[in-house]
Amino acid sequence: MELKEILSIIFISSGAFFMFVGSLGLIRLPDFYSRAHATSKVDTLAIILVILGLVIYEGFSVNSAKLIIIITFVALTNPTATNALARAAYKFRLRPWFKKNKSKKRQKKNELGN
Repeated sequence: MELKEILSIIFISSGAFFMFVGSLGLIRLPDFYSRAHATSKVDTLAIILVILGLVIYEGFSVNSAKLIIIITFVALTNPTATNALARAAYKFRLRPWFKKNKSKKRQKKNELGN
């Protein structure tokens, strides 16, 4: 195995790992804002790593130049789209999730302090 193949395997497998972690975040996190934050950051990184691994494997050619253009497109549009979704959810008054126990403790603390 050449160094080029080893590096591409490392990048592609790390991208697949981050995609898996983002999928777990999508399942485990409680509300829309947390899920959107986790998936947008992790998926952007994962897609960039996978495509970068493909660029390394392909070598420098026309195809790798096209893949680099795709990387810049993903790096610019994915966070922007997530921000637009979060703003739209906020404008439609989708409330973030808060722990109920924590708010009850704060209410008791405020009642005792006043």
